[in-house]
Amino acid sequence: MINASLKQLSQALAAKQISSVELSTLFLDRIERLNPTLNAFVTVDREKSLKMAIAADVRIAAGTAGPLTGIPIAQKDIFCAEGWTTTCGSKMLANFVSPYDATVIHKMHAEAGLVSLGKTNMDEFAMGSSNETSFFGPVRNPWDSSRVPGGSSGGSAAAVAARLAPAATGTDTGGSIRQPAALCNLTGLKPTYGVVSRYGMIAFASSLDQAGPMAASAEDCALLLNTMVGFDERDSTSLDRPVEDYTRDLEKPLNGLRIGLPKEFFGEGCDAEVMAAVRAAIAEYEKLGATTVEVSLPNSHLSVPAYYVIAPAEASSNLSRFDGVRYGYRAPEYDNLEQMYEKTRAQGFGAEVKRRIMIGAYVLSHGYYDAYYLQAQRIRRLIADDFVEAFKHCDVIMGPTSPSTAFKLGEKAADPVQMYLSDIYTIAVNLAGLPGMSVPCGFVDGLPVGLQLIGNYFAEGQLLNVAHRYQQATDWHQRWAVVE
Repeated sequence: MINASLKQLSQALAAKQISSVELSTLFLDRIERLNPTLNAFVTVDREKSLKMAIAADVRIAAGTAGPLTGIPIAQKDIFCAEGWTTTCGSKMLANFVSPYDATVIHKMHAEAGLVSLGKTNMDEFAMGSSNETSFFGPVRNPWDSSRVPGGSSGGSAAAVAARLAPAATGTDTGGSIRQPAALCNLTGLKPTYGVVSRYGMIAFASSLDQAGPMAASAEDCALLLNTMVGFDERDSTSLDRPVEDYTRDLEKPLNGLRIGLPKEFFGEGCDAEVMAAVRAAIAEYEKLGATTVEVSLPNSHLSVPAYYVIAPAEASSNLSRFDGVRYGYRAPEYDNLEQMYEKTRAQGFGAEVKRRIMIGAYVLSHGYYDAYYLQAQRIRRLIADDFVEAFKHCDVIMGPTSPSTAFKLGEKAADPVQMYLSDIYTIAVNLAGLPGMSVPCGFVDGLPVGLQLIGNYFAEGQLLNVAHRYQQATDWHQRWAVVE
């Protein structure tokens, strides 16, 4: 059962071959054994999880279960979950117990009947590309424990890659689902901005953050995405549109599919062996009936500088609420209110978060707003327009997810710019609000490589179809890290 797909687990539960309690216990025992090495989970509550599993078994017995009822899942610790510690990887929220459920959590728990195994480790307030900025220490990649799993959803990625959970939730602000999926040999999907509610998801950069699924395969991601989407009136950025069944077109043939290959993605900057694996995957698509066409994203080289103006600006605003007054960490010693603010934020935030708050405050300050923030927003529009033009000539865009395989822990910690460049292929997708995903496409020296698929707005179903057909023809996604 450890390596079973969500579909197989659903069938086993429906056929009474295993109960949700037994299945959840299997994964909880595995977490207890392996998490001390990987540090993928920061919160596990066996009693809460098994209580949910018992309720799921009751639904299954009564015939009122949904397709994923009773299946265990890992939740990124950015989602508020009632009664669970919700830390966002920060000392600032290390003891915060949420009084309510995020919409994603509610949909999974109350509506779909999934069982949460616990909350996964993450870069502090989702700020990072390696999962090394967490207050709770770095997560280790199951494929090589001396290497990073990617970030900020590295805990979720490591948990699924090590089979501590069959699937997990993640969030993607500049590549934080896709990049760790690539580095851990998973399938990860960032939906179109606004398709999944952000209510109860602790904000980093509000115009960029989007929740999505992480799992072994495109089919698993489609099943999980079905439980996450839908209009939410509590989220002003939530889109009111018909809910789709993302499993509907999975088997659609790829004959006639036009794959756009941006010349900017296939030049310098990517490891040669990683690029060879990506090109081999594209050749496999051609065997499946697809054709390739060169497209251009001429402003994509500006995505990193634009992102690192816009995202810190929004972060500096969003994180101003963490001041020690109402909830979260408060400095133990201070003489007045101003000192309480200063000490609380100085002690409660880590170095990367402080760096981004300061950058954000600077670019929003009087005299610099027009020169930096406004200019970055203009570039963001140009980047989105480039995609609009490219999709006139193709159906899906492909390229590398990450310029390299997983790097060593600490290798880039002293050089923030090198760390930021880890997301060079993924950030433009968030700036444009498009859907994107990463699928396993090979290995270099035993480390996974990810192929990035980018779709037009609301083309999640097509992306999942394109990924699924590739995965039917290959077995990269069925290879598991050995962590026993």
